Amino acid sequence: QVRLVESGGGLVQPGGSLRLSCAASGIIASIDAVDWYRQTPGKQRELVARMDSEDTTTYANSVKGRFTVSVDHAKDTVYLQMNSLKSEDTAVYYCNVRVTTGWVPTEYHEYDAWGQGTQVTVSS
Repeated sequence: QVRLVESGGGLVQPGGSLRLSCAASGIIASIDAVDWYRQTPGKQRELVARMDSEDTTTYANSVKGRFTVSVDHAKDTVYLQMNSLKSEDTAVYYCNVRVTTGWVPTEYHEYDAWGQGTQVTVSS
């Protein structure tokens, strides 16, 4: 079983930066892919960043050039670095991580796990 714990959200002024973290716990063999989503009240969850199994990254046009997704495999933690934040980035941010668990290949199991969400508020 996999548990994800998000951190790093908060209140920041426009133009500022935040780094969101999403730490996976469990018997993690590998982190295979990562998505970061955000959601505001009354709107559908929006995909903002993705890193696939080949470490290829893609971003929503609204965050391209400002947000960066990364993975620290040694720490089983994924990150979303957010720079030049704007008021429209205000949302609850969720990580969605595909992981492989198990000590040995014969015990490997794939999981799709979600973080609990962290609030990001960009306001002066």
